[in-house]
Amino acid sequence: MAERTLGPETYFVIPAFNEGGAISDVISSIPVEYGIVCVDDGSSDGTAAEVARTRALLVRHPINLGQGAALQTGFDFAVQRPSMKYVVTFDADGQHRIEDVVAMLDLIKQTNVDVVMGSRFLGGAINMPPSKRIILKLAVKFSNLSTGVRLTDTHNGLRVLNRHAVESIHLRMADFAHASEIVDQIHRHKLSYTEAPVTIVYSDYSRAKGQSLINAINIAFDVILTKVVGT
Repeated sequence: MAERTLGPETYFVIPAFNEGGAISDVISSIPVEYGIVCVDDGSSDGTAAEVARTRALLVRHPINLGQGAALQTGFDFAVQRPSMKYVVTFDADGQHRIEDVVAMLDLIKQTNVDVVMGSRFLGGAINMPPSKRIILKLAVKFSNLSTGVRLTDTHNGLRVLNRHAVESIHLRMADFAHASEIVDQIHRHKLSYTEAPVTIVYSDYSRAKGQSLINAINIAFDVILTKVVGT
């Protein structure tokens, strides 16, 4: 009889930087059948202490390296768990809904694709600022042109990846440009993908943590520069 591999088949990877005000509620919203890896990305507030009080596995960066680096650390940790079949990337600010994750996990199992990407433009976005919508729509056009991967929402932090995808993707862009890099690597590694409708909830807290227009421009420049120099 084959030996049974114990442990969750699905792990949530949550990058967190100065999310002490929200992280406990986010973790407590995740059902107990899922594993959780929370990467504290050099926070200067009480994020690590808050995570340590929960059932989540805590991994800490000694300094702030950026969300892309935190996700890669979470990926590296998750692939070491023999039971892991799927990874969910999940934001720490309370924007994402567990019911969307459940639907996305059902979809990845039914279709056998490598990646399911959440799309707020196929679903909904509650209290999204108009400027945010404009930035995200421009990001979609830029990503679709530059990567060849056709999506309706390229900078949505809610994704489900199977083990093959997690082992294939290696993020080098440490900051928020990792979202474009993930899409580029889906194309490069010929990973199969689909999108699923999700609802993003913009609270006062999450809006305050969002990216500015100048950061979005800097991210686009980083992506272009990386493609040009080939590093």
